[in-house]
Amino acid sequence: MPNASSWSASSPLLLLWEDSSGTRIFLSLLYAVLAISGTLSNVMVIYLVFSFKKLQTTSNAFIVNGCAADLSVCALWMPQEAVLGLLPPNSSSLRSAEYRLLRGGLLGLGLTVSLASHLLVAFNRYVLITKLPSVYQALYQRRHTGCMIGLSWALALLPVPLLPGLWTLGSAQSDGSSRYTALLLALAVLGQTALLLHCYLGIVRRVRGSAKRVSVLNFHLLHQLPFPAAPPPPRRAQRRLSSVSVLLLCCVFLLGTQPLVWVSLLGFFLRPAPPALQAASWLLLCSLSALNPLLYTWRSEEFRRAARSVLPRGEGPAAAPRPSAAA
Repeated sequence: MPNASSWSASSPLLLLWEDSSGTRIFLSLLYAVLAISGTLSNVMVIYLVFSFKKLQTTSNAFIVNGCAADLSVCALWMPQEAVLGLLPPNSSSLRSAEYRLLRGGLLGLGLTVSLASHLLVAFNRYVLITKLPSVYQALYQRRHTGCMIGLSWALALLPVPLLPGLWTLGSAQSDGSSRYTALLLALAVLGQTALLLHCYLGIVRRVRGSAKRVSVLNFHLLHQLPFPAAPPPPRRAQRRLSSVSVLLLCCVFLLGTQPLVWVSLLGFFLRPAPPALQAASWLLLCSLSALNPLLYTWRSEEFRRAARSVLPRGEGPAAAPRPSAAA
């Protein structure tokens, strides 16, 4: 029976058994908050898209695909992490390799499909803005869109054999396979980030150069862009707001993904990063699952209007009617 110190070498990346009880309780509360907020926001976006016909667009199909993947992290994986932080490190139920593999599968599947959905949304918007309408319509037929979504889930199942190595990243007892797993993970996220930035920066260049072309495209899909929808501000202000919105989206995405990339590369080429830094980088990446619904809908007037129609308005009691003049 391994002791607590040896068990920590194969413990979950975001929960270190050698941490103090106060740190583990704090992490458990953080996971609980992210799980609740992320589950509610992802479910809300999925419900709104399926309930309102105006929101049933190609871009929103990819957003819903990402929300479904994020639910596997927020609704299934994060609650387990919250509970694990409150259990003693020597709990026999936590030592099962099958249970660790299951949790790793939920995390890996959710994050992989979520990152792929980020790229699908970015490429969809890039084609919409920078290509001819005929090209967009030919590429994003319903059958093609379904194939793209199915492919994102199929690709997410490929790294399943690598999941056991994720649990020993950066530990002193890790073997070479876990180091190469970290390298593959870092390169995959780095490549996906480069493609996403290429798409969004291309949109920014196009909007800056031809704001008029964007305003005359007769697509209701434009409401799903992270740009102001209506009424349009003056052209110079519109270009400035569009650029700020896209750059803010990119900054949030980079903040969530790049720490893990560089921590993994550091561990492969030089020396493993401190466990706390590894845990923080994974926590930032997983927190994207709770932020993604807001990241893609906060600038959409259609989403805000749909949300206002289903959420309670929170108005106070109605004022008593005034007596009529005749009375």
